[in-house]
Amino acid sequence: MTQKLYESDAYVQEFTATVLSCAPAQGGYAVVLDKTAFFPEGGGQPCDLGTLGAAHVTDVHTDGTTITHTTDAPLEPGAQVTGRIDWPRRLDAMQQHTGEHILSGALHRLFGAENVGFHIGSPYVRMDTSIPLTAAQLARAEAEANAAVRADTPVHCYIPDAATLAATEYRSKKELEGPVRLVEAGGDCCACCGTHLARTGEVGLIKIISAQHYKTGIRLAVACGQRAYDAVAAICADAEAAGRLFSAPAGSLTPAVENRQNGETALKQRIAALQNALADAYVKAAVPGQPAVLWAEGADGDGLRRIAMAVCAGTNQVACALAPGGQGTSYALAAPEGIDARALGKALNEAFAGRGGGKPAFCQGSLAQPGLTPEAVREKVTTFIINRSIPR
Repeated sequence: MTQKLYESDAYVQEFTATVLSCAPAQGGYAVVLDKTAFFPEGGGQPCDLGTLGAAHVTDVHTDGTTITHTTDAPLEPGAQVTGRIDWPRRLDAMQQHTGEHILSGALHRLFGAENVGFHIGSPYVRMDTSIPLTAAQLARAEAEANAAVRADTPVHCYIPDAATLAATEYRSKKELEGPVRLVEAGGDCCACCGTHLARTGEVGLIKIISAQHYKTGIRLAVACGQRAYDAVAAICADAEAAGRLFSAPAGSLTPAVENRQNGETALKQRIAALQNALADAYVKAAVPGQPAVLWAEGADGDGLRRIAMAVCAGTNQVACALAPGGQGTSYALAAPEGIDARALGKALNEAFAGRGGGKPAFCQGSLAQPGLTPEAVREKVTTFIINRSIPR
C-alpha cells in the first residue's frame, strides 16, 4: 500500500520516495512509489501534476490501495526519486474543495439540501443539489459561507475511531463502511478523501456564478479563492463596460437595460406598422394578373414576409419580396392557393445559388449568386417567375 502523504499534510510540496515498480502503460509509464504526496483523481477533485525526478507526472489514479503515477519517462525500480507537486494547481484544488464544503454545509443547515454531485472543473466548480433553491436562498447560503471564511477557523481532517464516528453527525453522498475520513470546515462535517486548506480564511471568497434547474434540484457553478476573485473582477469589468454603453453606472444597469428593451419594443412596433403600410402600398401598385417581384430596401426578414403575404393576399398572385441580406439577397415568397411556394422556392434556389424553405403557402431564404444589382435581381426573378411553369 502506498503511504498517502497528502492525507497527513496537504501542504507537502516536495518529498523523496522509493520507486517500487515502473512499467510501460498507455500514455507513458505506470510508476508506483512507497509513498507519495500526489493526490489521485477522485471524489470530484482532479489529480495532482508535477515531476518525479526528471519525469513529468501526467496523471495519477488509484484502485483504492495502490496509487499509480503516469509519467512521460521511465524510472528505475528501487531508485530514490524526488517528487515535486505543481503547487498552484494543488492550492487551487484545495481552495475549491474547502470552499465547496463550506457552501454545501450552509445549504444543508439552512435548507436541508444535499450535495449529490461535485466536480472541480474549469473554469468553475460544479455542484448539484437534491432540491430546488430560490435565488434568495442561494444568496443567504453564500453570505453565510463567506462569513465562515472571514471567521478564519481551523479546518480539521481526521479519521475518528468507530465509537466517535458513530456518535458524529456528518454528510456523505453514500453509505460508508470501515474507517471514514472526516473534514470539519466552517461549521460543516463531511466524509471526504480530498486535500483541504488549514484554515477557512485561506479560501478567500466563495461566489455562486450561476444556477440552473437540474433533475430534482439545481446545478451551481461556483468559484472559490483566486477563481472567485478572477470571476468577480471579470464581472465588474463587464458591468463597467456595459455601463458605458448604456450611460449608466454599475448598480443601475437593470433599469437601463429595461428602458432600452422598452425602447426596442416600441421601435419594433413602429417598424411593423411601417412595413404593413409599405405592404399596402405594394398591393396598390401591383399589376393585376401578374406575379409581383418587389425590391424592399431595408426590410428585414419579418418585413419581407409581411410584404409578400400582403401582396399575395391582395392580388391572388405569386409575390416575391427581395432585400439585401442573408447570403446576398434575402427573399420571401408567398403563393395563393393551388400553387406550391416550396417548389417555386426550390427552383429559385437552384437558379440563383440560394437556400431556404418553408410551407406550401410561404417560403423564405436567400440568394448567393454574386454580382447582382437590385435591378438585375428584380429583373431576373421577375423573368424567372413569369417564364417558368409554376408548379401546382
